[in-house]
Amino acid sequence: MMRALARLARIKRNENGSMAIETAFVAPILLVLALGGFEVSSMVARQTELQSAAAEAAAVVRATIPETAEQRATVRDILATSTGISSEKITVNEIYRCGTAENYATEADSCGSATEYKFIKVDISDTYTPVWTKFGVTSGFDFNVSRTIQIG
Repeated sequence: MMRALARLARIKRNENGSMAIETAFVAPILLVLALGGFEVSSMVARQTELQSAAAEAAAVVRATIPETAEQRATVRDILATSTGISSEKITVNEIYRCGTAENYATEADSCGSATEYKFIKVDISDTYTPVWTKFGVTSGFDFNVSRTIQIG
């Protein structure tokens, strides 16, 4: 009996392999945190790219005011080239504001006697699908960036 108790005490003091067990617990958590950090940084970078593209669109619109649908299509194509997004996900439209109204109108001459202000509205949309969606965790999400530029 004493020999069995001595052997049990020796096994209890033995620390061989404890590092492997601790690593087995901690490594998956660190891996998930690293993957999450990478994905979040990718999301923030894409949002920044889209915001920069909207600022570029504002600069192009101010430099050469797109009066016709063809000119607005050219602005859309410039944005598609700079962002790598297909032109179907980018819209460049004329909108109007009547006097001090809060809402925009889509039709010219819809203000009656109020002063009509002319704007170009640029909308950019994109979808981001994080890598964790391959494992069944949530789904992708959409970016929507909008910029309104007064031209008249």
